[in-house]
Amino acid sequence: MSDMNTAMVERYRNNFLKEVESHVEEGEWVKMCMQCGVCSGSCPLGNAWAHPPQELFMMIRAGKREEVLTSDSMWMCTSCYNCIVRCPRELPITHIMHGLAHYAKRLGLVPKKQPTNEFAEIFWNNMMKKGRVNELKLGLSMYFKDGFSQGIKNALANQKLGQSMMKAKRMNPMEIIGGHGIKNPSELQKIIQKAQEIEDKKLQGAN
Repeated sequence: MSDMNTAMVERYRNNFLKEVESHVEEGEWVKMCMQCGVCSGSCPLGNAWAHPPQELFMMIRAGKREEVLTSDSMWMCTSCYNCIVRCPRELPITHIMHGLAHYAKRLGLVPKKQPTNEFAEIFWNNMMKKGRVNELKLGLSMYFKDGFSQGIKNALANQKLGQSMMKAKRMNPMEIIGGHGIKNPSELQKIIQKAQEIEDKKLQGAN
């Protein structure tokens, strides 16, 4: 076998697959995919995927690191779990997709203006302040993330939803002042910070 062919084989084995197995939740399952396509056929957003799950898994096995980690496909997952229920090999596809999205974010490779990532960041920052989500502030942050004018339009377009949430006591206008929280949010923040440090060390080992 020529040196060039040997290098190509090593690149295929390499690899990105091992990286995914080590740093992506349930990543060790990727090599078990048999490319049947049941996952994308079962997904409510199947026709919207740039790369359906089985294609992403094949790309991982082929060492296409940049194409996979900069794809917006894993950000499309809505956690309906249809794919997991119907997968003939019972792969934890939903977990892998979220794991890939999380890993891409940790590496700073999230596509620009990615709605799912934007919501995740707003949700996370909201929850971290007091240990619980303040629905009113979360909604307002989403409405006004693209500016005041667009925020007003978004609020008016969704006023019926807001009224329904208030009737169901899922949103209290008074929460804009403070809102409920856990007893010791600082302790939660310390735990999360420690977990972050552990993740950072793992990430450094991948580079």
